[in-house]
Amino acid sequence: MATALVARAPEIRLPKVLPNIRPCVEGKFIFVGSQKFFIKGVTYGAFRPNEAGVEFHDRGKIHRDFAMMAANGINTVRIPHTTPPVHVLDVAAEHDLRVMVGLCAEQYVGYLLDGKEATGAFSDIRSKVRSVKGHPALLCYAIGNEIPAAIARWLGRERIERYLGGLYGALKDDDPEALVTYVNYPSTEYLQLPFLDFCCFNVYLEKREELEAYLARLQNIAVDRPLVMSELGLDSRRNGLAKQAETVDWQVRATFAAGCAGAVVFSWTDEWYRGGGDVDDWEFGVTDRQRRPKPALSAVRKAFAECPFPSEEYQPLVSVVVCSYNGARTIGECLYHLGKLNYSNYEVIVVDDGSTDNTSEIARSFDVRVIRTENRGLSAARNTGREQARGEIVAYIDDDAYPDPDWLNYYAEAFRRAPHALIGGPNFAPASDPPLAQCVAR
Repeated sequence: MATALVARAPEIRLPKVLPNIRPCVEGKFIFVGSQKFFIKGVTYGAFRPNEAGVEFHDRGKIHRDFAMMAANGINTVRIPHTTPPVHVLDVAAEHDLRVMVGLCAEQYVGYLLDGKEATGAFSDIRSKVRSVKGHPALLCYAIGNEIPAAIARWLGRERIERYLGGLYGALKDDDPEALVTYVNYPSTEYLQLPFLDFCCFNVYLEKREELEAYLARLQNIAVDRPLVMSELGLDSRRNGLAKQAETVDWQVRATFAAGCAGAVVFSWTDEWYRGGGDVDDWEFGVTDRQRRPKPALSAVRKAFAECPFPSEEYQPLVSVVVCSYNGARTIGECLYHLGKLNYSNYEVIVVDDGSTDNTSEIARSFDVRVIRTENRGLSAARNTGREQARGEIVAYIDDDAYPDPDWLNYYAEAFRRAPHALIGGPNFAPASDPPLAQCVAR
């Protein structure tokens, strides 16, 4: 393959607030350093360009918008239809906002319809990546947004998948540490895109039970990757301001309750430009065209503040039971992570099922209760832990596993919302696990 000469990217100014730490995926969530990052965002644009064809030309307005977002608990700006210039990311960084950068792969499907290779798309998208690569405000790239269902059916699933996979690979060649997603929607949920770092879906459902059911389906599609609702919302023009506020409130809460890594509300403002003209028959914004807050903004602010888990909710005592037989090699890591849970009311019980190694000695170096028994097997050890448990909920974890920091929050919330006596969740092998563990997990 020939190597092209590339112009040097413009120098990027470091932000006032954001640390220059690349976001990464761990399990079902996104992290920035050691901190889990829940996406709490709004979409921004498209806006009418000026005479020079520049969309984000009013820097004062961008400053005011981003300051207002930050003041209302928003931490992410999704720009779906235009790759933003660096100065937009600079302003985002000043207000401690992360940006989901759209690369607009859907705009290049004409190449595929003409039976051509999308080489022009690859070149344009790589140029866009180089323009913002490494910026501290960059959360991720979205290589595309909602390739029309009719085009996907006409071209066939496999061709669309190859197209998006090729773009993903080209992008990773230029920025290997970046997070990359594609923004899908229900009409093309059948696309198989396992290469993506996390999954995004735009979903507009106006009944809570339908959204909750569909979120469960999307989690099965996402499998072991984070799932983000990249657009949700309601048109206040047709439904009224009160209904819009009520709906976005439960949409956000249902999204986080389903274990999603984030929610993005469409949109920040009623000001919207599409197809060469201003859109004046939709009003999805949480602010109006003059940036006056609508009731939906207050609802979003409150929902984001209380998600994923309301801080004032009662936390029942949970007894975490770890059963181990000769688990000295892994139990230390398990107990270390159990000590880092974002849950204030739990105890840890280690049942040493007659180990002949130093499992008990390692366990006693942590703030846990250790019960040593003769070797009777896993079922008996779990029953012993249950009998000694003081908690309202008993949670089991193996000695060679470790939990997500919010593990117990999700269980407590699930028991609070449902009448079940037993609830189980998914297990995923960490990327750093050896091949045998990965095979067992699959």
